[in-house]
Amino acid sequence: MALDGCGLVCKFFLVLFNVIFALVGMAFLSLGLWLRFSENTRPIFNIEELNSSTFVIAVTVLIVLGTIMLIVVAFGDYGACSEKRGALLVFSCLVALLAGAEICVGVLAYSNRDKVGLRLGELYTNIYTIYAATGDAALAVTLMFIHNWLHCCGVTGIKLIETVKDTCPSPQGFLEHIAMPSCAVTIMGIFESKAFVMLCIFVGTGALLITALICSIVLLQQLKKVNQAINSYYSAVY
Repeated sequence: MALDGCGLVCKFFLVLFNVIFALVGMAFLSLGLWLRFSENTRPIFNIEELNSSTFVIAVTVLIVLGTIMLIVVAFGDYGACSEKRGALLVFSCLVALLAGAEICVGVLAYSNRDKVGLRLGELYTNIYTIYAATGDAALAVTLMFIHNWLHCCGVTGIKLIETVKDTCPSPQGFLEHIAMPSCAVTIMGIFESKAFVMLCIFVGTGALLITALICSIVLLQQLKKVNQAINSYYSAVY
């Protein structure tokens, strides 16, 4: 169907948005499934006392969030590429819900930043403990990412006694050969000190989702006008 310039821009944006969304969703779902069904971490989910642990909750959130994102992508890509109004309507509703949830979670996390910091520190400690006991490859990659991003090393920070020192970043300076910042403490502190930045990230992601929602609505209106024009043409001819 023929779309004008605004409609084509919105269509291109939606396709690009859904490609990025699909990659992130697949990454979340793949990591969550790996951690859920890996031989090294699967027994954790069979222990009733650990079902409410931060690690189990985080893995569940990864799987659920990744699945939801891929469902959104399926409707968004099909609706944008095939110019199907029904799929775009479903996509618009799902994106609106996600945008609202994203902003609400950001505000709640900012309001309870001390508790969130403690929870994230607990999550890191859980990942650290499980990796130290099992040597799971997915957890090793996760720890390497956290350690290099925050430039910290394990729970103690002392490389001589750290059991996960193989995942720690290269030391910068003489003193860091002896001790580096503790990751658990760094994570708890960074969320509290950078809480406003985290809030901006949540709100920014929500704004991106709202932009996708606006583009979807514009494309819906364009398709409606095109359909009306086609129907008018056939009515006049026949």
